[in-house]
Amino acid sequence: MYRKLVIICVISVLALASVSLGGSERRLGTAGAQYLRIPVGSRGTAMGGAIGADAYGTEAIFYNPAGVALIEGTEVMFSHLNYFAGMDLNYFAITTAIEDFGSIGISAKVLSVGDIVKTTWNASTAIGTGETYNPSSAVIGLTYSRVLTDRVTFGITGKFLNEQIDLVSAKGVAIDFGVNYDTKWNNLRLGLVIKNLGPSMAFEGEGLDYPVQAPGTNPQVSPVHTFSAKSAKFELPAWVQLSMAWDAYNQDMHRATVFGTFEANTFSKDLYRAAFEYAYDEKYFIRGGYTLDDDQTDYLYGLTFGAGATFSFGETEVTFEYSWNQTEFFDNNQYFTGKINF
Repeated sequence: MYRKLVIICVISVLALASVSLGGSERRLGTAGAQYLRIPVGSRGTAMGGAIGADAYGTEAIFYNPAGVALIEGTEVMFSHLNYFAGMDLNYFAITTAIEDFGSIGISAKVLSVGDIVKTTWNASTAIGTGETYNPSSAVIGLTYSRVLTDRVTFGITGKFLNEQIDLVSAKGVAIDFGVNYDTKWNNLRLGLVIKNLGPSMAFEGEGLDYPVQAPGTNPQVSPVHTFSAKSAKFELPAWVQLSMAWDAYNQDMHRATVFGTFEANTFSKDLYRAAFEYAYDEKYFIRGGYTLDDDQTDYLYGLTFGAGATFSFGETEVTFEYSWNQTEFFDNNQYFTGKINF
C-alpha cells in the first residue's frame, strides 16, 4: 500500500510539473544556462538522447535518474567531448547500490570555453587589454534512485550550478525527476523525466562594479564612488521528456531495441527523437539515432552513430564507447567514454 501511494504521489507531482513547464513562442531563446542542455556519455549521444526509458547505471544520471536504481555494484564513468570553437566538455560520475536503501550517485560536468581576449567595456574604443579570460560552467549533482516495485523505478537529482565569466559569476540550484515503468508486455518500457526545475539565476560580482564621480566636480579631489550594476535574471532551460523502448528482437545472444522520445521544451522548439541499439551477447553494441524539431532545423540536429564494447576481468567490467553527432556549421561532435563496474 505504501509503495502504491508513493507511486501515485510521484506521478502526480511529475504530471503537475509538466503542465507548468509549457512553453510559448515568446519564450523561445530566452533561457540561460544552456550548458545544461549539452548531453553526456557515448551511449546516450549515439542514440540522439532517446534513451530515457532505457537509461541505466551511471549514464542515467543525465538522461533519467530513475535508471540509476538498476546499477549493480559500483560504476565509475568518464566522458569527454571536443566541442566546437575550441570548447571542451568533461563529465565524471560514480554510482553505487546500497542494500535496502537504493542507489546513489555523484556527478560533475564542466564546460571550458577556452581563452578569450579582453577588451575595454567602452564600446566606442574596444581596445584590447592584452589579457585573457576563460569562461567556464560547472554542474555538480547528487542522485538518489530506488526500485519501488517490480515495474517502477524512481530517481531524483539535486544539482548545484555555477557559471563563471571573468570577474562575475552566476550560481543556482536545480532538480531532475524521473520515473521508469516496465509494462511487462512485449518488453515495452516507458520513461518520464523532468529536468532543470529551479529558480532564476543572475550574474553578480566585482566585474559589475564601476567607479563614478559626481558630475561637475573636480576629479582630483572629488571622492570616487562605486556603482554596482545589476544583471537581468534568467530562467533555466527546463524540459519534459516522454520516452519508450521496445526490444523488437531478443534471442540467441542478439538483441535489437528501438527507441522513441518526445521532448517538450520551455524555451526552444519541441524535439522528436528516434533510435536503435543492436547488442551481441550484451557486450558489443552498434547504435544510431536521429533528432528533429518542429521546424526541421537540420543545422542543429541530425544523425547520430556510435559503438561500444564491454570486457570482463573477473568481477570487474570495463566498457569503452564512442559516438559521432552530426552538425552543419561546426566540426561534428565526437564523444569518448570509459566505464568501470566492480
